[in-house]
Amino acid sequence: MTGGHGPEKCIDAVGAEAHGPTPMLELIDRAQTALKLETERPVALREAIMACKADGAVSVPGVYVGLSNMIPMGAMMNKGLTLRTGQTHVRRWADDLLRRIEEGQIDPTFVVTHTAPLGRGPELYKTFRDKKDGCVKVVLKP
Repeated sequence: MTGGHGPEKCIDAVGAEAHGPTPMLELIDRAQTALKLETERPVALREAIMACKADGAVSVPGVYVGLSNMIPMGAMMNKGLTLRTGQTHVRRWADDLLRRIEEGQIDPTFVVTHTAPLGRGPELYKTFRDKKDGCVKVVLKP
């Protein structure tokens, strides 16, 4: 789609809980975490940097809280990438997004995989956490 140049903008919305694209990288990240050499697995960040087109931008709303190793800084530098980080600005965007949903401009229902009464919250949180039953997004109804 990009003629081999990569996308102009890449987003790491995964953060610290990513899993490796190869068993070897997954093993290295898990070993470093066990040895307290890193506290998270920056898999999605590495992939975004490597995929991004030269002079592109990598945005990181994914949550990182500690130490990360094996970030391809050379690739980021040589490509001249812009790195944007930070928690998503929910208050800034919530009203506009809710308005667009109400007006039918955006339909977020495609991401909802489970709907249940509020009382099943703890059970479905475990389902989501453990990535079971194809769980992506849960809507709890009071």
